[in-house]
Amino acid sequence: MGRFTARPLPAEPDTVAPDGSEVRVLPSLGGGSAAHFRLAPGEISRAGRHRTVEEIWYILSGRGEMWRSDGGEEEVVALEPDLCLTIPVGTSFQFRAARETPLSAFGVTMPPWPAASDDEWVEVAPYWPVDLPDAR
Repeated sequence: MGRFTARPLPAEPDTVAPDGSEVRVLPSLGGGSAAHFRLAPGEISRAGRHRTVEEIWYILSGRGEMWRSDGGEEEVVALEPDLCLTIPVGTSFQFRAARETPLSAFGVTMPPWPAASDDEWVEVAPYWPVDLPDAR
């Protein structure tokens, strides 16, 4: 295989993130990795924070909200198509999709998501109550 990578967006998720969202893994390089995140209509993610990575998200479709907190600053931002937002390393966050449509986002993780790590994502107290099965 060469140095160049291309991958169409998979129809089915590659995995489910610890927060409960569907993840479609996209190409990565040494400095970062890309993924597509999807949350079903009306669904609320688990709240968490990353230990070593930061992310940039671009909302592709759907509507919802994201809560972010770093201890000193806290906000809830409305998610809608064409919004781009950051999740700095160590920031607690949680997101939810509006009831009408799924929430779809493209995200870049820097450095690349540590594939062999079971402790990169740390669950925190939720901003919104959530009832997701533990097996997700």
